[in-house]
Amino acid sequence: MTTPDNWRKSSYSGEGDGNSCVEIANSYTQVAVRDSKAPARGPLTFPAGAFTPFVDALAQRYSTVTDFAKLRG
Repeated sequence: MTTPDNWRKSSYSGEGDGNSCVEIANSYTQVAVRDSKAPARGPLTFPAGAFTPFVDALAQRYSTVTDFAKLRG
């Protein structure tokens, strides 16, 4: 599986949180997510239809993008 290369940061990312955020890249068939501080660690890659349920599950537990980035260590 090839990872898309159109990475962009969350619009919620900013200097107030130390630019700790996730980046997202997508294509018609998949969505990839990675930690902006450690992009070489590799992304989490989802089939396009599975990404929305993933984000919905995260939203129930983590209140900010920074919380999610901390998940990756």
